[in-house]
Amino acid sequence: MAPRSSRVTSADVAREAGVSRATVSFVLNNTRHQKITDATRQRVLAAAIRLGYAPSAAARTLRYGRSDVVLGLLPEWPLGFTVGHLVQELTVAFAKRDLTFVVHSGIRGARSLSEIWKTLTPAAVLAFETFSDSDATAMRAAGTEVVVALYDSKWLGTGVGVAGERAIGAAQARHLVASHRRLGYAYPDDERVAVFAELRLDGVRGVCTDLGLPAPEVRAVPLTPSVAADAIGAWLAADPPVTGICAFNDEVAMSVLAGLRHLGLEAPRDMAVVGVDGTPVAAVACPPLTTVVQDLPAIAEQCADTVTAALSGAQASDSPAEAHIRLVVRESA
Repeated sequence: MAPRSSRVTSADVAREAGVSRATVSFVLNNTRHQKITDATRQRVLAAAIRLGYAPSAAARTLRYGRSDVVLGLLPEWPLGFTVGHLVQELTVAFAKRDLTFVVHSGIRGARSLSEIWKTLTPAAVLAFETFSDSDATAMRAAGTEVVVALYDSKWLGTGVGVAGERAIGAAQARHLVASHRRLGYAYPDDERVAVFAELRLDGVRGVCTDLGLPAPEVRAVPLTPSVAADAIGAWLAADPPVTGICAFNDEVAMSVLAGLRHLGLEAPRDMAVVGVDGTPVAAVACPPLTTVVQDLPAIAEQCADTVTAALSGAQASDSPAEAHIRLVVRESA
């Protein structure tokens, strides 16, 4: 068969299979209550495969009143272990609901977000950062029905995003205060992840306030052992000394561990350290790192439920943020 110069349509599939376009539509859309024999169904599907037929996004929008695309908007974040894993889980969760999750990074040099909305006309936008009411209005004007943000409590349920990040910091602090009366927070030196760091730090502060403990001593810790050692020295020189560290994530926590070794000190004897993310390398750190792990599949399912419920005009169910995290205790704390 000669290659086609134009897009294959449902009419092409109908001619190939020897059936009507209506029959093709019923089969490919899995329409219920239609008396179509299995043999005819298989013939249509085989014809569609042979021709490489794929329904256009525009056709789907006309048929169902909206596209099947959920646009994920990432700011200019470093795409580390957790973000990459969450994107994968969101892709699967939306696919279960017959939605296609498409991610756009706001990295410098990329097309503007307004261009992306207007090009894709997504059914929904799932943003990983806060945005203004005017931004939301512009997205809806471009044909997007639902706009939610993971890290802005006015846009999404409290069990995801904002509350989840605070719960992570609280879990770190609750583990350490059993043995340490003054805590420190190892803050990342990358301003791109400040939205996470501030919320996790809020969780640590909340536990300290509830227990009548001093506020956590916050110091930026870069991924450089000698510079991390300076922060450790300042923590230990405090009065009373800071001996329990809640680190922003596993990478920062391992920098603290390296800084301790640089000073000839050890964890947890001289300073206990708790990370976040449950990265594979945390298990082989020296010593193995205690860390807070997020249930990313469950978080993805809740996000997908929130979006699909909003699309259908229903109320999404919520679950406590604590249900999505667990502490993996190892030798560092």
